[in-house]
Amino acid sequence: MTQSHTTRDTVIHLVAGGIAGTAGAIVTCPLEVVKTRLQSSQSGFHMYKMNVPPIASTEGAKSQVTCKSIMSDQRRKLNTISPKHSAQLFALTHCSGVSRNANVNSSAGLIQCIKYIMEFEGPGALFKGLGPNLVGVAPSRAIYFCSYSQSKQFFNSFLRPDTPIVHICSAACAGFTAATATNPIWFVKTRLQLHHNKNLTASECIQRIYKTQGIRGFYKGITASYFGISETVVHFVIYESIKAKLNARRMASSTSDNDSKSSQDFLEFMVAGGVSKTVASCIAYPHEVARTRLREEGTKYRSFFQTLATVYHEEGHRGLYRGLSTQLIRQIPNTAIMMATYEAVVYFLTSYFDAKDSNFYQEDET
Repeated sequence: MTQSHTTRDTVIHLVAGGIAGTAGAIVTCPLEVVKTRLQSSQSGFHMYKMNVPPIASTEGAKSQVTCKSIMSDQRRKLNTISPKHSAQLFALTHCSGVSRNANVNSSAGLIQCIKYIMEFEGPGALFKGLGPNLVGVAPSRAIYFCSYSQSKQFFNSFLRPDTPIVHICSAACAGFTAATATNPIWFVKTRLQLHHNKNLTASECIQRIYKTQGIRGFYKGITASYFGISETVVHFVIYESIKAKLNARRMASSTSDNDSKSSQDFLEFMVAGGVSKTVASCIAYPHEVARTRLREEGTKYRSFFQTLATVYHEEGHRGLYRGLSTQLIRQIPNTAIMMATYEAVVYFLTSYFDAKDSNFYQEDET
């Protein structure tokens, strides 16, 4: 492979990764907001039956209670509930005035969570953190896919090519590089998604973090992200295995040497990405809960293992998997869109530049 081809291949994977990540982030942003809220200890989605008599209110209190109004003044007691919401079930977890030992009914479903956010915070709240997400997803995915591609070439040079160990090492290197480079962006995104004040801007959030915690504050939760590399490793090992079998089947059934790809091929890539990510998410999900808790404002969580132990002690094993169903609902289309877009962009750019030495579609000529 010549130097010019190596440089061109790197640029192709950078562009493909950035486009793929952006497409997935935009489509699934509302699900990302709901998932983050569910993972938090301050989500507001754990539902209580409001069947108790009205509590004496502070003077001038409104007749409608929202999570936003409670969080803005934790000393305020629950007031009356308007007839419209008298039978409504909703949660005010960790809000003053609602006992933590109250009779918990169940966690809200995805549709209920979306309706809750839209009603009390407006439709725009479903896209909280989209700005930092778009700012971060393109470089994050670009760095990730480029690192994965380059690491794969490196490990293939002295290990048996395209074996699971190569995919594991490549995914680990890519995950570590991307997590280290972009953690501050994801930290700001999480804070925005957890904040109930719809007027909080990204710049104000950054200023608040820097003022209270300094530069180190932007790297809270990065240990959990490093442990989350295991999810990435599992995802890519399964994905590469499925993709190799699909390619082998396609080559076996092909009657010509034409290496062109059809819409069916990209649909198969979407399925492969969705299946692999689902398995990986189920295995490594607790690290996401720990990461979100560590990024909360004014949190009692201090370290990765301490957070896992605290969540398990207070909420049981279910607490470690809060938001998993929403994560899967979000992750399947997000990963499918991202992987199919990535493969499509790599394929079309490679075809355009006639880069026949692309590692993703045929092995290097020896």
